[in-house]
Amino acid sequence: MKEPAIVLERNPSWGGLVDNFVVDGFRFDNGPHLSFTNNQYVKGLFAESSTYHSYFPEPWNYYAGVWIKHPAQNNLFPLSISEKVRIISEFVNVKAELPSINNYEEWLRYQYGDYFAERFPMRYTRKIWTVEPRDLTTSWIDARMYRPSLEEMLRGALTDETPNTYYAKEMRYPTEGGYKAFVSKMARDVEIRLNAEVTAIDPFEQKVRLADGRIEPYSELISTLPLPEVVKLLPQVPIDVLQAADSLMHTSVALISIGLKNPPPTKSLWSYIYDEEMPACRVHYPHLKSSNNVPIGKGSMQFEVYFGKHKPLKIELDALREQVIKMAAHMKLLELSEIEVVHVKAIPYAS
Repeated sequence: MKEPAIVLERNPSWGGLVDNFVVDGFRFDNGPHLSFTNNQYVKGLFAESSTYHSYFPEPWNYYAGVWIKHPAQNNLFPLSISEKVRIISEFVNVKAELPSINNYEEWLRYQYGDYFAERFPMRYTRKIWTVEPRDLTTSWIDARMYRPSLEEMLRGALTDETPNTYYAKEMRYPTEGGYKAFVSKMARDVEIRLNAEVTAIDPFEQKVRLADGRIEPYSELISTLPLPEVVKLLPQVPIDVLQAADSLMHTSVALISIGLKNPPPTKSLWSYIYDEEMPACRVHYPHLKSSNNVPIGKGSMQFEVYFGKHKPLKIELDALREQVIKMAAHMKLLELSEIEVVHVKAIPYAS
């Protein structure tokens, strides 16, 4: 930093969404964080902050009791013959005519056919983004959704020996200290004041009021607060601005974190869960990201359940925790007798 900077942090530890927490020796990040940036400056900054492990991503998908390599569209081998025939037939037929694409649902149906689109990406969209695919644009897709050739689909339907086509080729994670170790160099360059909750911002007087009554003057102010929260702290905000801020979309997440007596039988850093009757959309394994995330010889997993204004969380967190544990046992991800610790919490403005 060219000038001294002060960070006002509401929580008792810094980091926000990249922070982590420890339960009886098990460390969990606030979500399934891994770095796969290709930006050389960011990669260098992270490398200066922490040593790290590097992984080749090989995620899997859980669908109707079957485990499928990711991406599912070109790894159909575990599915029934009837499903494979229908998916590939529709994939071939929808290529005949290029329609006008107005939203993500239309893009999915055109790319993969109705059957695959409805049972895989459309389900997952509702689980992670909490809205219908037709409510999303397509500008974000880029390489995130793989578009296989017919040859790739046929090969993936006939054999499980297929190349990895995940869009990121490397995942990086700090050796110790959780994901936020990647930004520790930035944290060292500033003064961080913990338990400093901002309750009002006066841009005219250039002052910030804290929950304990303290007043902090500033010459320049950078806010990382969600916009719907920032406008509540400012004076004389026009009603149309308040309404516009309130209309902004976001999701919140419930994290169910589980510490295990032994590592679970998986080599995949994370997996996607498509079944809509199962609350979680994804599971990842902190002990695989770094063995320093768990006590020696232990294992861990963390499930994500997303919710928001269009898909509220209708049960208490304790009840959700029990649902997810039963789901994990049903998926054969764990034995109930292996559970050592369970932690559940909700994080607003997760994405």
